[in-house]
Amino acid sequence: MAGFDTQYKAALLRIMNEGTEELNERTGHTCKIIPGLTFSVDVGAAFPLLTLRRIPVQLFVAEQVWFVMGSQRPDEFLQQYTKIWDDFTETDGRVLAAYGYRWRHHFGRDQLTDLVKLLSREPGSRHGVVVTWDPSDDGLGTGTRKKNVPCPYTFTVNIIGNKLHLHNVVRSNDMMLGCPHDVAGFALLQCILAGKLGVQPGIYTHSISNAHIYDIHYQHAWELLERPDEHPAIRFEAQADYYDRASAGDSTLVEEIVNKLKAQYHPQPGIKGMEIVL
Repeated sequence: MAGFDTQYKAALLRIMNEGTEELNERTGHTCKIIPGLTFSVDVGAAFPLLTLRRIPVQLFVAEQVWFVMGSQRPDEFLQQYTKIWDDFTETDGRVLAAYGYRWRHHFGRDQLTDLVKLLSREPGSRHGVVVTWDPSDDGLGTGTRKKNVPCPYTFTVNIIGNKLHLHNVVRSNDMMLGCPHDVAGFALLQCILAGKLGVQPGIYTHSISNAHIYDIHYQHAWELLERPDEHPAIRFEAQADYYDRASAGDSTLVEEIVNKLKAQYHPQPGIKGMEIVL
């Protein structure tokens, strides 16, 4: 199975060469788009942290811990590490579609706790589905007042061959900025769940309904495509207590995970001038 750098680079090349170029009405930007794009990587063999350019490790680690906490307030834990969710925060300090809050509180049940309980007593279950998208209010042109709706909107967890596999479904992914961040973050969640359940991490699958590159990133994509891929594999295994520590908002856990990853992370230089499109 090819590593993440190789698959990611092939996806960018395909989008730039074969993608349909269309105007996105919401953002006012033109994009090159491929529908139905999927990556699959063996997280146990190599953690999918992009080395084609530098990815902010602390950002996705702290964000994923905040998700597991189940908070919808960035000022609870997350803002000491990143301001990435500030643009999506309402005047009352909440992110109404915060992923972790949706997983743990929004639908009247704690989906993560129920997932762990289910797979602890029935490892072969095929019911390990966690949903983030709320059909009562998200999308379909309903004129929602929320500042954002979930991009990764559901994931499924299976234990097969004593390994935990996670399939993440994403409605929309900015391939230059969002995709590498999301892949690393959800692969980390996969490792944390595997550690809690006493199994090894297995295959991480990332399926994107709308994989796009914005017009302001075309030159950055070509720059990245000139770089060599397949750097030495990063190995990461979560300890059994990582899930409980993340749930409790343990800031020392962020430092511990970041140090483990950074000790092995030797990326190529960052690409300057990439701006996020909101």
